[in-house]
Amino acid sequence: MQLMIDIGNTNIVIGIFKQHRLTHSWRLGTAYSKTEDEFWGAINTLFELAGQPIGEISGVGLSSVVPEMTLTFRRMIDKYLALDPLIIDTELELGMKIKYLDPKAVGADRICNAVAGKNRYGQPLIVLDFGTATTFDCIDANGDYVGGIICPGIESAASVLHRKAAKLPKIELQFPEQLIGRSTEESMQSGIMFGSIEMIAGLIRMIKQEFGDATKVIATGGLANMIASRTPSIDHIEPDLNLEGINLIYQRNRG
Repeated sequence: MQLMIDIGNTNIVIGIFKQHRLTHSWRLGTAYSKTEDEFWGAINTLFELAGQPIGEISGVGLSSVVPEMTLTFRRMIDKYLALDPLIIDTELELGMKIKYLDPKAVGADRICNAVAGKNRYGQPLIVLDFGTATTFDCIDANGDYVGGIICPGIESAASVLHRKAAKLPKIELQFPEQLIGRSTEESMQSGIMFGSIEMIAGLIRMIKQEFGDATKVIATGGLANMIASRTPSIDHIEPDLNLEGINLIYQRNRG
């Protein structure tokens, strides 16, 4: 049994892998004030509820884009599991070249998405991740990671509008019944949701002009299902892509 942990800016996703297969996964909030003991208590409870013997964990893979949380989880893993986690970075064996100008600047989440996406669908490939930011990660016809695009996330855009404009309300992220809003809330929903669809479709079209029309597009992240249902630009949805990427990298380097 291996434990894979993905620490993002908004959520922490935890998964159990047995025989290279994801059997259980959970999502926690990225609570910066929590200690390693509090996180361990939450994880231990989740294992107990699922009937999983936490003492059988033999390895841990950790992907993080939040340095202070990386330290918290390293302390937790050392204290309660006495294991040395594999921390995902570009210096590991990934099965692809990283052609970023500064490879170390690529986020661990983007590395994992690219590795798992390539493993499932080959290349060329675009991986869309709907998180705090909306990211496009691009794998060329040679199977190399060549870079990508980072845009404001859909939830982030809605939150910024609400915080920065005194009269704009907090809205529910859903598509309005029609494009032209009949209220401030509908107008914001239209701009954010339909605007995101057009941005995504346009950027995919431009990337395919470089990569070719055979390029596959896969999506992951919290809003992937909602967005994919509104555009033919996305071919597949993979909700557990990041955990799968952590596991693949773990097996390449520790398996």
